[in-house]
Amino acid sequence: MYPELFHIGPLTIHTYGLLVATGFLTGIWWLSRLAKQEGIDAQAAMDTAFWIVVAAIIGSRAAYVLINGRYFLAHPLEVFYIWSGGLVFYGGMIGAVIAGWYFVRRYKLEFNRFADAAAPGVALGHAIGRLGCLAAGCCYGVPTQVPWAVTFTDAKSIAPTGVPLHPTQLYDAANELVIFLILMALWPRRAFKGQIWWTWAALYAVGRSLVEMFRGDPRGDFFGGALSTSQTVAVAVVALSAYFYLQGLRSPRAR
Repeated sequence: MYPELFHIGPLTIHTYGLLVATGFLTGIWWLSRLAKQEGIDAQAAMDTAFWIVVAAIIGSRAAYVLINGRYFLAHPLEVFYIWSGGLVFYGGMIGAVIAGWYFVRRYKLEFNRFADAAAPGVALGHAIGRLGCLAAGCCYGVPTQVPWAVTFTDAKSIAPTGVPLHPTQLYDAANELVIFLILMALWPRRAFKGQIWWTWAALYAVGRSLVEMFRGDPRGDFFGGALSTSQTVAVAVVALSAYFYLQGLRSPRAR
């Protein structure tokens, strides 16, 4: 698509980096809105969100480098080229949860309330960030002849050029946008603290696993290639979400 948006002298503005940054800022803005509704200290929420973003970037890039280890052994400096594409969402989620847990405790926030306020923003921000993936050509799909296939022509795209591919970036963006709408519809009807977060985790894991079936980039594999790395993580996430969801429904507040 359009890996490079424009140039200002020697400075190149990468579309991927701009849209991912926009997604992060949008997610933080939405978190701040819901945090106010929950009576969560705004400054503490914003500080926590900042460190979550930092941890998410580090975790997502680390996961991408591990999955593509052979390439980065030959090109070690490109480990730091995050502006041109190459972030693995589940790696970022793991980093974000670890950082979130630490800073929520540090600022004496209630984890489930903060997670509920953060989940819709995560979905919305991720939907925007996936448009950056489309622009850069990362996270591309397998060849296809469906009418909505996309063909990358820019030589700087990460995706193969001149071949119609499934627009898996748009599938993921649509998945997160639908989840965002579901979460906001559920927000005023929550039965227990943490319900919004675990609903997002389960729905995203299922949707992501379906999208993985159409991905054409290196995915890593488990169980003899039966599952990709993300699908394997998704199984664990769904199981964990189901456990905490049932625990929440059995809580006195839910009853």
